[in-house]
Amino acid sequence: MTEDQIAHLAKKLILLAVIGGALLFAFRGKMLAALRQAVIWGLLFLGVTVGYALWQDVQHGLPQTQFFTSVGQVSVPRGPDGHYHLTMQVNGTPLSFIVDTGASDIVLSLEDARKIGMDTDRLAFFGNARTANGTVETAKVVLKEVKIGDITDRNVPARVNAGEMTGSLLGMRYLESFAAIEIRDGRMTLTR
Repeated sequence: MTEDQIAHLAKKLILLAVIGGALLFAFRGKMLAALRQAVIWGLLFLGVTVGYALWQDVQHGLPQTQFFTSVGQVSVPRGPDGHYHLTMQVNGTPLSFIVDTGASDIVLSLEDARKIGMDTDRLAFFGNARTANGTVETAKVVLKEVKIGDITDRNVPARVNAGEMTGSLLGMRYLESFAAIEIRDGRMTLTR
């Protein structure tokens, strides 16, 4: 142990002795009541801490709910991370997308491409894309069917990203297929 660590430990022990001595003096003759109070406060603190941690997990772990307000219209709330998340059926498989106006195309992660049955080892990664993480290789693909609620598109061009991605992106080329995109009061509405 270094001298600084010993001095730091000594300060903590002195502080503990002072607080402990004050508590012993204040509760002399009532040690059982003091112990009961300490246990109650400790359990309350533990309960609040665990409750807060669980609430954070619940908030970040829940999938974003989509709302289909009418035929040909999709409305989604802004997620806790500040992004808009959509779940779309791609070739019959539900995939989660982040709406990304900085992306040109629908961009699938390798994992999502595998989920919809693509053999990613056979894809031709001849394209390049500039991302916030640098340049990555991409492969052009065509998605047989993309479905959001009652809106279905067939033969949709997309790309598969060879780099690391935490999810798939819904880019501008697909968003431009909607007649209107409205963002208001923490909600994004796409209308055909």
